[in-house]
Order: sequence, then C-alpha cells, then structure tokens
Amino acid sequence: MQTSIQKFLRDKTGLSRRDCGEELKLGKIKVNGEIAQVGQKFDPTLDHIEYDGRDLEIGIEDKIYLLLHKPSGYVTSRSDPFNKKTVYDLLPRNFSKLFPIGRLDVDTEGLLLLTNDGDFSYQLTHPKFEVEKEYHVELNNKISSLDIAKIENGLKTREIKSAPCKIFLRSATGSRSTLNITLHEGQNREIRRIFKALGYTVTYLKRLRIGRITLGDLGKGKWRLLSSDVTKL
Repeated sequence: MQTSIQKFLRDKTGLSRRDCGEELKLGKIKVNGEIAQVGQKFDPTLDHIEYDGRDLEIGIEDKIYLLLHKPSGYVTSRSDPFNKKTVYDLLPRNFSKLFPIGRLDVDTEGLLLLTNDGDFSYQLTHPKFEVEKEYHVELNNKISSLDIAKIENGLKTREIKSAPCKIFLRSATGSRSTLNITLHEGQNREIRRIFKALGYTVTYLKRLRIGRITLGDLGKGKWRLLSSDVTKL
C-alpha cells in the first residue's frame, strides 16, 4: 500500500501539492521519526508519519478492511485484565482503532476480520443476513451420525438453543473426529457449547470462512488488507 508522502499530506491537510513539497523541504514531515524527503514513498498502514509534530494517521473517513489469522492464545480485545496477549499486539499501531467483526475466544484460531466500517460489520453479524461462518473442528471422541443429525437440525437443550446448520464429517475414529461446521449465527462460544451439550469436547477450533471471505493460506499471526470489494456480499 505504498503511496507518495506529498499525496498523503495533501489529502490529510488540504495543502496544495506544491506547498506539501515546500513543507517537506523544510523538514516538517517525519516518517518513523526520520525527516522525510521529497518524492519519498511510504506505507500508511505500517509507517508512522508526523507533520509539524502532529500525528497523521489513517482517518475515520478511510474505510479499512483487514483479515487476520488469529493464533491461539490471543484475546479479541484491545486490553485484558489478566495481561493476556491481544490481537492488536499482532498489528501495526495504525490499526489500533479498528474493531473486530465478531470474536474468537482465546483458544480459537483462524479468520478474524477487523474494520472501521460499522455498516459492513452489521451486515456480517446480524442474524437476519444469514451470513455463513465455516469452522474446522476436532473432537475428543468419535461422533455418531445421530448426534450429527441432532446438531444439523438445531439443538434445544438447557445448555444451548442453536439454529440448524451444516456439518461435513471428514473423519471419525475411535478417539477423534474431524469435521467442518457451517453456522448462520454467532452465539458466545457456540460451537464448543453445542458439542459439550452432547458430551464431546472440542480439542481444536479454527474459523475458515465468513461469507465468501476465506482464510486461504495466510500464515498464523499474519494479516492482510482487503479491498472495498469485500463489502459486496
């Protein structure tokens, strides 16, 4: 996401391109603490830029869509009272004001979207839009076809009431099952609670997809920016 400093400064301050060049020559612009040069390029999502001692960060008018491969052990919040690592520790500080679309619990890995676009977040999280969320699940025991049918039809127990969903069973051996589950809702710790209600323990959980947005081969702990086309559901 490289851009010229003059263009970025012009967009953020309203100065003319010529005036931006003059300000650069006067040494008023710094990138990562170093005086910037005329014609220099930088990445506003990674680099820190200052103009006359004032931070120039991504503005609220700039819609940002970020995909993170969240590792296990990180909480989906800006801070944690128990000093656990947060997903923001994995991101440049320019993204500290983005908010997560839904959450993944501390032990869950996979696709996490962050944005400053409230309308887009609403589209992905409100049940009425029925946006699919697909997960890879591993269980501590062999799951029966009867229990798969119960889950797919929607559970109604004291522990949880869940909507119908889809399950694709990958393997089921004596002490382990691997499957994909696709939901349309997002209750707190829903998948773990669904399987716990039937006597199973989720030993590994990873989100693979939200709508048509997939994790792909993005490495654990890595992130990438998405284009605004992502909002066309």
